[in-house]
Amino acid sequence: MTMTETMTETIAAFEAPVMLEDTQTLDPLADAEEANAKNRAKVGTARPSSLLYTYGPGSIMDLPNFSVMPAGLDDWEPIWRCRSQIPVIAEPRLLDVVRLHLGPQVDSLRPYPWQPSRGFGTQEGSDLGIPARVFPQWLRCTGCDYLGPLPRFTYENTHPFRPDRAEFTHTGCPGRSGQSFGKRKSSAVPTPHLLTCTNGHLDEFPYALWVHNGLPCPNTDPGVIPDLKMRDANLGKSVGSTISCGACGAKRGMAEAQGEVGKQKLPQTCRGRHPHLGAFDPSCDAKPTLIMMGASNLWFPSTQSVIVMPRTDANKTEAIADHLRAELGLDSLRQFGDQIAVIRALAAARSIDLIGVTDADIHAIVADALKPADSVEERMEKLARWDPVELLVSEWDYLQRPTLFAQQENSSGLMVTEMPLGDSLRPGITRVVAVNKMKKINAVLGFTRLDEMDRAGDLASRLVKLTRDRKPRWVPATEDRGEGIFLQLDLNAVEAWERQVLGSALWEAHRAAHYRNFKNRYSETAQWVNPDTRLPKPRYWLLHTLAHILIREMAMLCGYGAASLSERIYGWSQSANRAAAAGLLICTTASDSEGTLGGLVALSDPVRLQGIVESALRRACRCSSDPLCATRTPGSSEDFLHGAACHCCAFASETSCERSNRFLDRRFLLDLPQPVGEPTVPGFFGRIYA
Repeated sequence: MTMTETMTETIAAFEAPVMLEDTQTLDPLADAEEANAKNRAKVGTARPSSLLYTYGPGSIMDLPNFSVMPAGLDDWEPIWRCRSQIPVIAEPRLLDVVRLHLGPQVDSLRPYPWQPSRGFGTQEGSDLGIPARVFPQWLRCTGCDYLGPLPRFTYENTHPFRPDRAEFTHTGCPGRSGQSFGKRKSSAVPTPHLLTCTNGHLDEFPYALWVHNGLPCPNTDPGVIPDLKMRDANLGKSVGSTISCGACGAKRGMAEAQGEVGKQKLPQTCRGRHPHLGAFDPSCDAKPTLIMMGASNLWFPSTQSVIVMPRTDANKTEAIADHLRAELGLDSLRQFGDQIAVIRALAAARSIDLIGVTDADIHAIVADALKPADSVEERMEKLARWDPVELLVSEWDYLQRPTLFAQQENSSGLMVTEMPLGDSLRPGITRVVAVNKMKKINAVLGFTRLDEMDRAGDLASRLVKLTRDRKPRWVPATEDRGEGIFLQLDLNAVEAWERQVLGSALWEAHRAAHYRNFKNRYSETAQWVNPDTRLPKPRYWLLHTLAHILIREMAMLCGYGAASLSERIYGWSQSANRAAAAGLLICTTASDSEGTLGGLVALSDPVRLQGIVESALRRACRCSSDPLCATRTPGSSEDFLHGAACHCCAFASETSCERSNRFLDRRFLLDLPQPVGEPTVPGFFGRIYA
């Protein structure tokens, strides 16, 4: 399969996972990968964005014939050792946030291990890729329904340019009739049932124990897995799969494992398995629950992103200090910190540009790299006070200073232009800024299972680790380039409108629904937090809904699909640490070096933009699901997190929305017709006559 510049090789590493002590006790089935197998076979490709948000370490990636799990960062190190110099992404602002969450030992952000090929048929980059393990490691034969662990199947991947043909087969499959003999081969597929817990562990479903009600098979020797079969039956009372034992004839349906009643029939203790690390935690206090392989709550990434701003002198010093720390190491900096000539030589050997940096500046940079880190208590205290909005404040502040736009540094990747307002542009919109070029850095911190990060108060302990010792020295990151349009609303008008909304019955209904939603989906192991602290203010709902209807409208004109456009909302009230904000950025980015083509920023033309805004608002005043959609208000027992919004009028794709289509209501934008007695609020843009 030929790779494009925006794709990253994915490699399945067939080697033994590293276990904790006494692996036979921890895993009686034993991991299916043989200890002496070193076949690093290419089995697929994935874009960096999908590896960041959909298929990161710990997730399950579906391939044409089986599935794999990208491995933890420990297994990436042998891949990186294929190169004498490891590339890093320098962004001090984002690296500081990563250190706050994961610890001061994190010294760099690294791109995914990938290298473009210089020509057809060349081998550049063929030794790079994302290591992954086969998971689940229980498969079912499609020819005879045989169910067994991975070693009982044959792996085939013979075509070097067709990784999609890689598969596991059941050699000697007798077929369902049992009459086929000889060299028949049938493809095997992953079994769909898994066990997980709220602490982020994931394990195979114990089919052999399940079919025998937690006991060993009476007709097989101890420690031997009997021959099992998994048959699908969708008729009568037997809904779902049925597991049967070929040795003793026992049968049991998988439907019994579903729901709260089924949870009591599952193992009551979690083994603490992390398949992406090939390791087990020594203990886990959560109960395992059944989850299907393709479930949407199997893996929630925890990521942070920033738009690169023009750097001040302090930012430049911090960036160089981070680079020296990552490349030279603290030991070398301590040993040679006073020998400027040696530091320059070491930096040149590592391709770190110190040209133009004075000796005094190098002394300051080394001192910055060697300064002691905060204690664990200080870091945890800062983390408890940290708000993700802080990453957006510097971006908002920069966009409020148009005098800096003419002096912007192209090396930052950001070029913006203040645009005039169209004569017919809605008066609530006070500024339009064309983002001609931008660079966005995204970093992954970890992931959770079953519950998203915003469901828990003890965020640090909820995050599943990416390395075996919970102290990564680097994290994966992507560097995307693109363009966008920034719109700012009238801050005074937003303040006045928000005060009206906060006292309305509609807002109280949304607040109560958010409380019920939070309570119903809260993790059983998480510390309780006040749900109101996680509920965005009305101005966020307003900006979020406006961004969605503009994305839908712009997608028809800019040349990019709606899924390629994304939002960045700047909506918060004034506080002691930051000024109020009310704006939104609609952007599109790509991970190749050239960025995007300019179709989106071209829509910032005053005449075109005012037509787009007017058309988007006009479409938003009507929905094919009205009046049901326009009057949707959460009732006393409902917990959905949107109002007058649905797939027909305001929802966007997962790649576009930063809040998974929550906190949307067209009534905050416009005056929609409402039945007498229904709660409503004045729309920010008033009434639209279509």
